[in-house]
Amino acid sequence: MLEHDAVPAPYVRVGAMTATLPSGYRLVPGAPHVEDYLVLRERSGLTPKTREQAVKALPGSWRACHVVLEASGRAVAMGRVLGDGGWYFHIVDMAVLPEHQRRGLGSVVLAALLDEISAEAAPGAWVNLLADGPGRPLYARFGFTETAPESVGMGMLLPTDPNPRTPPPPPSSGELSGQSGAV
Repeated sequence: MLEHDAVPAPYVRVGAMTATLPSGYRLVPGAPHVEDYLVLRERSGLTPKTREQAVKALPGSWRACHVVLEASGRAVAMGRVLGDGGWYFHIVDMAVLPEHQRRGLGSVVLAALLDEISAEAAPGAWVNLLADGPGRPLYARFGFTETAPESVGMGMLLPTDPNPRTPPPPPSSGELSGQSGAV
């Protein structure tokens, strides 16, 4: 569905879910430009990223789309999918600028991404995402459910030290004796 320059239909359908694109907006295939991506992440409340991170990340999308405000030509909403194209798909970077929220743009983006996955994935494909509090009702409307306690999302941040060969500091005496209070 997103192989065209812009989606002309005013709505996107995924199963029983229909998302309507409001007048004055246009759904565009692909990730937004790097600068728009960075603004969308920061202004929507996602963790800000650097230009270097964005330049490396955006081409790695399996699929992406964004919504443009026709009056300004600027991206106001976005979402991306990372995946292998077969059975595993991870939805990331779901963001809508605050002044454009509560208009159904997040639903349009999510519906378009799920439509792409549904059209190309093998039967039984797994689609997941990490849901921050404000996005949970949207994701639940599309059929996403919490997976805990059977499985939980886990993550880690790589060190920001530009010299990865720097050894970590030695453990404290409390850590050596097993008296560390944290796991």
